[in-house]
Amino acid sequence: MAKLAATGQLAPLARQITTLGGCAHPIRLTGHRTRLDATTGEILDHFDSGKLPAGELLVRCGNRRATRCPACSTVYRYDTYQLIAAGLRGGKTVPTSVATHPRVFATLTAPGFGPVHNQPDTGHCHCGHTHPDTDPLLGTPLDPERYDYTGAVLWNAHAPALWARFTTHLRREIAKAAGLTQRDLRHHATLSYAKVAEYQKRGQVHFHAVIRLDGPTGPTSTPLAWATVQLLDHAVRAAATRTRVHHEGEPPKQPQPAGDIPASQPQNSDRAGRLVFRFGRQIDVRAIRGTDFTGGGPVTDRHVAAYIAKYATKGAETTTGTLDRRLRLLAELHEYDITDHARRMIHTAWNLATKRRHAHFRLRQWAHMLGFRGHFSTRTRHYSTTLAHLRAERTAWRRGQPDTGTSAQASAQTQAGQTDGSPAGDRAGHPTDLAPSNRTIAGQRLDADTTLVISHWQYAGTGLLPELEHLANLLAATGQTRPEQPTRTRRSEHSGDRAGHPVGHSTGRLTGAVQPGAVA
Repeated sequence: MAKLAATGQLAPLARQITTLGGCAHPIRLTGHRTRLDATTGEILDHFDSGKLPAGELLVRCGNRRATRCPACSTVYRYDTYQLIAAGLRGGKTVPTSVATHPRVFATLTAPGFGPVHNQPDTGHCHCGHTHPDTDPLLGTPLDPERYDYTGAVLWNAHAPALWARFTTHLRREIAKAAGLTQRDLRHHATLSYAKVAEYQKRGQVHFHAVIRLDGPTGPTSTPLAWATVQLLDHAVRAAATRTRVHHEGEPPKQPQPAGDIPASQPQNSDRAGRLVFRFGRQIDVRAIRGTDFTGGGPVTDRHVAAYIAKYATKGAETTTGTLDRRLRLLAELHEYDITDHARRMIHTAWNLATKRRHAHFRLRQWAHMLGFRGHFSTRTRHYSTTLAHLRAERTAWRRGQPDTGTSAQASAQTQAGQTDGSPAGDRAGHPTDLAPSNRTIAGQRLDADTTLVISHWQYAGTGLLPELEHLANLLAATGQTRPEQPTRTRRSEHSGDRAGHPVGHSTGRLTGAVQPGAVA
């Protein structure tokens, strides 16, 4: 570092690393980009990664998991908050009239596969003790030898199909309650939702969903008079109760009464080996803006949006104590410090993958997710905006900022530009974003219709080199020791709208806090 400082390269290198915004595992690229005038062929701008202080272009990883990259996951959480909130109160291409549409917050859980250590309302677990929130025993089986690990893993594997079947039954129940046929429902109402998958401490997935009823053309149309919160509440409960999924590739030979179908039959069943899966008995539906969600407080759009955004950056590793990456070999497990319960579920998923009837689940690929192989977050097309639109808005805002000549202003500008995951330059006058820009190095405005961008980038690796990582740690430590700046008045305006997050089962009281509107 003394040599870098003596040659004047330390400050530019520090600025380039600062533009990563604290990304833990940036992607390194080598290559070049040239902008040409499509009419005359004149070279307007040429950039080569070799001219950067680090000799490579550094791009944020964009990982959503908080355990992998806190900086990138924070941006992802803020974007998810804006996406969910837009579907509840409008904005971001969504009309504000959606705030008057019927909407509920639903939670669908998994059935039981054996008694586990928990925190019941009586205060005493089945083991006879009272467990605090930080007790590692929470969620683990009372008797691991009698716990149905096979059923637990297979339920997680069928959870995506259960959610898809639930949405089908939900539309049927809405049409039935409205006195319409399923074909006519689309001419009278549109079902919109956004859901996220969360892991319970016992390792089972459950779903949180914001469900909304719109008019026939989506959020821009007013729902009919029969579309009420009470109707939506009844439809969600009825659909969740009726939802059944048989083991893929093994449809039942004859229908069976709903009361005789267990959540999952034993693995050694002699009834043709068929397995049937359904949701658990704990089905929670709360009207947004109700008074029962936080023990007397209203269920506001901010509560729900921040609640769902919290789990958009968390996986099984957060609550169950399992892994946040895939396994190549089962022998790798001894290198990780994970709970015994998670270890047994991973072993179960790994062994189930060897059986032909379960081979199509690819459980070894999803063993670190305890068998869950679906999308952690989904939404309907009409619910609200998209993450891509939010990132495009942020990129457009960054490009609209005036060009600066000082290194400090350039560093701030490139730092802002990094929030959408696109690379930014290390100094003023050298924008290095991979997407076509609307400025040249001289600040001249370019027309996208007449500008040709030719670029070639190659992957060089992930993560900073040792010497750069040391410098990044020093910069991070320096930033932590700086005195806090005075907070803006805007923060105090939202101080009463902090959203809480329970530990474990998420239909309980909200207690934590999340800053809702950090990214415009």
